[in-house]
Amino acid sequence: MSIQSPLGATTQSGGFELTPRSLDSSRPDSSSRAGLLGLAGLLLTGFVVAISAAHTDSLLPESIRPVPRALAGAFGTFGPNLHVVGLIVVLSLMFVAYVVVVGAADRLSGRAVLMSIAALNALVLLAPPLLSTDVFSYQAYARIGAVYGANPYLYGPHAFALDPLFPYIGAKWSYIPSAYGPVFTTLSYLLAPLSIAASVVAYKSIAAMASLAIVALVWNAARLRGLNPVKAAALVGLNPLLVLYGVGGGHNDLLMLLATVAGVYAFLIHRERLSGGVMILAVGIKLTAGLVAPFALAAGGSRRGRARRRDFAIGVGVGAALVVALGFALFGTGPLHLLATVEKIQSKSDWLSIPGFISTRLGLAPVGRIAGYVLAVGFVGICCWLLRRVWRDEMDWIDAAGWATVAMLATASSLLPWYVAWVLPLAALSADRRLFRVAIVMTGVVQGIQLLGYIPHGSSLLGL
Repeated sequence: MSIQSPLGATTQSGGFELTPRSLDSSRPDSSSRAGLLGLAGLLLTGFVVAISAAHTDSLLPESIRPVPRALAGAFGTFGPNLHVVGLIVVLSLMFVAYVVVVGAADRLSGRAVLMSIAALNALVLLAPPLLSTDVFSYQAYARIGAVYGANPYLYGPHAFALDPLFPYIGAKWSYIPSAYGPVFTTLSYLLAPLSIAASVVAYKSIAAMASLAIVALVWNAARLRGLNPVKAAALVGLNPLLVLYGVGGGHNDLLMLLATVAGVYAFLIHRERLSGGVMILAVGIKLTAGLVAPFALAAGGSRRGRARRRDFAIGVGVGAALVVALGFALFGTGPLHLLATVEKIQSKSDWLSIPGFISTRLGLAPVGRIAGYVLAVGFVGICCWLLRRVWRDEMDWIDAAGWATVAMLATASSLLPWYVAWVLPLAALSADRRLFRVAIVMTGVVQGIQLLGYIPHGSSLLGL
């Protein structure tokens, strides 16, 4: 079987062979005009965000306000200050354009959608770091180990407060050791010698490349599953939360997501051992990725399905052994503290999550903690029910993994905007179109709450 990728790549037995072939020679008809207007709207609003970010405080992490020249991005200090009203209008229009494009994607050419995805990623890449200080935390943990010889799983950035990077760390994270897997931490060590500005560019570039690679894999996987690849690519690659927060903030979630989607794709082309190994590699980047692998393991009830389970389990075992060996070799027993660190982060909550809203906006911290435990139990119950259905061949495993991810986001004690990206590839590849729509609705809800938070004291309205 030969599968055409969005970059002119042909897949044969799971490999990619680059070929200079056009994506789509068909010309758009009048029915696609709304979609083309939506693409233009996404690019225009993305451009406005990119050129205005250096002057618009709400788009910048608090630790770089006002933004230093070295971190101002390729557009420098050129561009207007959107202020709160302008920013809300621009981001609202971006979401509306996204919904229009996804709705009309089956009438758009693949070339137009993919070129727009690449252009939108490029615009955000040229902007300053957007909306999060995490990119500075990555470099801080790398410097803790590579420069100071300490263990980033045992010490937070505050232990090296004289480091020039420390003022850029978000206050919430100053005392928190690394919550990331040993694979990502090892990669970050390679970037430790870079300057602050160069490290921001490096992490944002990694996120942008991961974003485009995810789109390429989703495109091919959608074709394998008999779905419209243009629609699938649009849902993922043009999502405002993924692009503005994920790429704009240089988040490692996209690198984790790339490994996860690569594992899904490998499973679809019957490379089960490779699939299991790559999915564990994703866990080695960020623990959240561990949610998908159990559903792949449960897939298939026939004799062939049992063989696939065995091969997948072998891949998982080998991958886990390699990740654990890497962790112990470089960080000793430090990674054993990961779960405690994640629990500490989750316990802090944030107002986007249900427990965090109850605790911070309603002022009912004990009730919020109880709600967190109840939701956690509910999440485990939902996952067990979904896994049982997959094991009994009553449900597609990608659909089940997608719904489990939605449940995780809905019940989490800490929910940040770019976390919505976790569900997008699974929704794009799902045969259940309800999951597709839920991903869009979740994007709108999270973006809407964020916009309300930009208004001075506006987030308190949610406590009424």
